[in-house]
Amino acid sequence: MSRRERILCIAECLNQAYPGASCELDFGTPFQLLTATILSAQCTDRRVNMVTPALFERFPGPVELASAPREELEELIRSTGFFRNKARSIQEAARMVLAEFGGELPRSLEEMIRLPGVGKKTAKVVLGEAFRISAGIAVDTHVRRLAGRLDLSDEREPDRISTELEDLLPREMWLDFSLRLVLHGRRVCTARAPACESCVLAALCPADGSGPCSPSAHCSGDSV
Repeated sequence: MSRRERILCIAECLNQAYPGASCELDFGTPFQLLTATILSAQCTDRRVNMVTPALFERFPGPVELASAPREELEELIRSTGFFRNKARSIQEAARMVLAEFGGELPRSLEEMIRLPGVGKKTAKVVLGEAFRISAGIAVDTHVRRLAGRLDLSDEREPDRISTELEDLLPREMWLDFSLRLVLHGRRVCTARAPACESCVLAALCPADGSGPCSPSAHCSGDSV
């Protein structure tokens, strides 16, 4: 089975396992999603979701964040780690959004990555989740790990993995595939103790013996 054939079968299995997949960060506006995504670097979504209610109540949008006292902002996000760098990025991004984009997030990858603290992964997540713009497959630690385990990419660098996966899948599948692969990496195919015995992708995984693509055989439809 070619990689293209296998990734399509993997996508079908993930669709059945995680039919309502969505970003696990809590937010109310696109800029709040950007802020939460910046905070999620080297931090769990659960921790970010513990921090953002107070943060967004105090500074709900770019206007408030742009003029926020830096020390107060840092204190509110301290528990997410690297809080000084994150506070600077969030505040400078807010100021650029106000100065160059009329207070609204830009809607292209090229413009989004101009914002301080925003790389391609963050931009793809925000564009996809906030606007349903398919700018690419976001490669985080989970997508990187599973792309290797499932033999979907030989690359190690996130940008190269993203390019390979995007070449294998139709654009309209990029957003949901990325979200579901992240969820599968968090819940089943974890870094240290993957639950291969309960994995809906087991028969399609080289580590567990790849077989012919048969949805009836490999995709039970059970949610994980």
